[in-house]
Amino acid sequence: MFSVYGVQGRLFRGSLEQLRQVGGVSALTRTRTLLPVAKEGRDRLAESFGAFVESEANNGMGRDTSTDESRKSPLSAYTETQLGSIERRPLTQVQDLMSKEIISLKDTATVLQAWQILSEKAVGQAPVVDAHGHLVGLLTRADLLRPERLPAPDSHALAWRAFTLQNVTEIMVTPVPSVAADADIRRVAQVLLDTGLPGLPVADEQGLLAGFITRSDILRAVVTEPPLDLWG
Repeated sequence: MFSVYGVQGRLFRGSLEQLRQVGGVSALTRTRTLLPVAKEGRDRLAESFGAFVESEANNGMGRDTSTDESRKSPLSAYTETQLGSIERRPLTQVQDLMSKEIISLKDTATVLQAWQILSEKAVGQAPVVDAHGHLVGLLTRADLLRPERLPAPDSHALAWRAFTLQNVTEIMVTPVPSVAADADIRRVAQVLLDTGLPGLPVADEQGLLAGFITRSDILRAVVTEPPLDLWG
């Protein structure tokens, strides 16, 4: 079962076939297409953004101390995920593969705070939740680094600061599809192909996060033992 959540709450709940008829979701790939920019230009933008974020962090700017507990080193996060090894049995459902460590962003967070969390947790995306913990969107590194959105590499520091002080709700993907923990993995893979998203939030019927499943989770299961029950 799939759902679609936005800032207004749950907008849809139904099967994969019904989800594929939801225009706003099926069009995600097209609306998120990057402008053609040379690799050198993209690298310069990314380096400039990273340098500015590091400078702000060193100055104590943009740090949300309330989330320090959720920010661990990438090595620590990786080690913890390895401790929970996959149970050796056929894998068919999202809950068999999903990450149960919930890394999310508050809808009050700034771009700078979001970038710091994504970097420190070594993840490429994170669900955005409201004050009650309900899913409202999804923010990815690609969203933050879209060339048409970033200031030019040689822009004044004030231009970069204005960008990093934006609220994440101005940049995140919304509405965003989510999936139930007991959904079939093959159907999740189809949604990822349809939307071009790197992963899907796993949410319960109230829109509260239960985990996150990514393309990498599925690919990792394909090449490890036991294999996915692809033909069951």
